[in-house]
Amino acid sequence: MRRDVRLLAVGFALALALTGASGGAAAQAVADNDADVSVDKPLHPVGAGPIVAIDEGHHNYHTLAGRYAPFGAVLRNDGYRLVSLRGRVDPAALGPVRVLVVANALAASNVGNWKVPTPSAFSKEEIEALQAWVRGGGALFLIADHMPFAGAADDLGRAFGFQFDNVYAVRGDGRSPEIFSRATDTLFDNVVTRGGGRSPAVDEVQSFNGSSFRAPPTAMPIMRLDEGWMLLYPTEAGQFEAATPRRAAMRDDLRGAALAYGKGRVVVVSEAAMFTNQLVQGRPYGFGRPSARQDKQLLLNIVEWLSQAPGVE
Repeated sequence: MRRDVRLLAVGFALALALTGASGGAAAQAVADNDADVSVDKPLHPVGAGPIVAIDEGHHNYHTLAGRYAPFGAVLRNDGYRLVSLRGRVDPAALGPVRVLVVANALAASNVGNWKVPTPSAFSKEEIEALQAWVRGGGALFLIADHMPFAGAADDLGRAFGFQFDNVYAVRGDGRSPEIFSRATDTLFDNVVTRGGGRSPAVDEVQSFNGSSFRAPPTAMPIMRLDEGWMLLYPTEAGQFEAATPRRAAMRDDLRGAALAYGKGRVVVVSEAAMFTNQLVQGRPYGFGRPSARQDKQLLLNIVEWLSQAPGVE
């Protein structure tokens, strides 16, 4: 039995390395400049939509000119105006922003050091500013991948009632595709997945190695883990052993959820690659994968729902 556990740990490590989820392999992920970023029926005329800002002031692994370039291109093709938000988050910086996207932020101490502890990427003052902004009508899209990114986002998530697990959440032995679907009751039917009646409904999506979280009771779940998932708690990204702590996923362990908060809105997703397209050893990871064909539509639906909050006066 102990030998089986050791082999399982090796299987996790190998599978995660091959998918670009471990620390070493993730550094080789690059944006796919040839990704299909087209939008069939744009929501806004080009350049006339609300401002979507990408946080780049917190050592983010994903940036608008980097691995999230396809993310930005899709939203531009839907009419949104994309900007980078560098520096601290404060009321002045947030003033013209309709939707703020935070993707895989890190504290300075974890740059090049993907190990525990993983302190918050955001200061107490920044979190309070974001709370007030969302409460007044702002919209936050918080994306935090596998550890250490989930740990770095936990304080910000908790401000809105979300609790991240600083883990690798993997399906099966780590090699199984991470498919969420209505057919398996792992993709929920709600205004986000239906597209609000204006966008196509989403029936099935795929993610690519992330973490998990729990949401407040008033949140709308978007994706959930099921009994086929395992949560692994390594002390260093991508390093797994037989003794690595782990637990089976429970029904309230989520991959995505949406929340109305005051006059504003929040969407939390615990995996980042599904909303862009990256190449790892020449292989697509994200909405360029044929099995992830609806990931791009889910991105469009999420940002549409977020941008429809009343707005900050």
